Amino acid sequence: MRELSILGSTGSIGTQALEVAEHLGNIKIAALTGNQNIDLLEKQARKFQPSMVAVMDENYAKELKTRLHDTQIKVLAGMEGLIAAATINSAETVLTSVVGNVGLQPTFEAISAGKNIALANKETLVSAGQLVMDLARKKGVSIYPVDSEHSAIFQALQGNECNSIRRILLTASGGPFRGKTMEELMHVTPSDALKHPNWSMGRKITIDSATLMNKGLEVMEAKWLFGVTAEQIEVLIHPQSIVHSAVEYEDGAILAQMGEPDMKVSIQYAFTYPRRIKNAFPKVDFTQRTALTFEKPDMKTFRCLALAYKALHVGGTLPTVLNGANEIAVEKFLAGKISFLEIPELIEQTMNAYTVKYDYTLEDLLEADTWARGFASCLNFR
Repeated sequence: MRELSILGSTGSIGTQALEVAEHLGNIKIAALTGNQNIDLLEKQARKFQPSMVAVMDENYAKELKTRLHDTQIKVLAGMEGLIAAATINSAETVLTSVVGNVGLQPTFEAISAGKNIALANKETLVSAGQLVMDLARKKGVSIYPVDSEHSAIFQALQGNECNSIRRILLTASGGPFRGKTMEELMHVTPSDALKHPNWSMGRKITIDSATLMNKGLEVMEAKWLFGVTAEQIEVLIHPQSIVHSAVEYEDGAILAQMGEPDMKVSIQYAFTYPRRIKNAFPKVDFTQRTALTFEKPDMKTFRCLALAYKALHVGGTLPTVLNGANEIAVEKFLAGKISFLEIPELIEQTMNAYTVKYDYTLEDLLEADTWARGFASCLNFR
């Protein structure tokens, strides 16, 4: 019986991960964490009986502790609680599925404690890719990508370690605004942006998908996960979301991983690698999926993708700043404080105002994130 700790168990990835764990039947849940949805977290805790749960918000943690008083489950709060869940002794693997830079410190601590990482928190590698990968190598732990695109690349690389990669083809659905002009995007609302055509995800990642920032973050993540350059990563708009991503080798052969838009397959592979286990998840019927199409992304209209490539090329602490500014921009857009087209403007102004640091520590990255959030929060366009 393997033990697993899930950071972000009440989110989209976390809830699906618990379904996968229940399906597999040989995984015990050691710890769960959430933010404010303690109704769901209480249900999960009672069902899976972890040793501990942690809640970022201390007031919600107090309430959950009262609710679970009749159990032996330990309830912790704040970043300390998150780190405790990430480093709990019994867990072999930690699924990091929290959203944003909040996952950075717990992931570092989990790796330092010798835990394998099932990675669904892309911001960890965006902000601290070099530090994370260096630490993982030092500690001899494995990082299994959970995002469908990076899982697809990881799967396409199996058995090809001796072959050189020509390029990675990173696919994107294009989001709800694919093909729209800047004029058409001037007055879109948060509810418009939250209507993703293929995937059911959390609010932040859904907005990132609409701006193509999500794909920009994935480009940066791919660089660190697979040891390639930015020039070797090509984004392709693929509206059907059947080809999850592909690897082209030097001889021109392309290996792609395909499937219905369902995160459970990549979650399960991260849990069972290198084995593939039978399941009842949706399967592709190619007689119904008769057309697979591909387009180049419009980086002039969807400028967030271009900004992500810029941050990756500049390097240093700039990707951290881009990520922090983006989180603030998304919050402001969802709150109706900025328009959709002002999201990349806010991010770019924050990046331009920042002095990049190239010789950095984890503390420097956390400081850069704090600076970016503070600067971006003060920017106003109205």
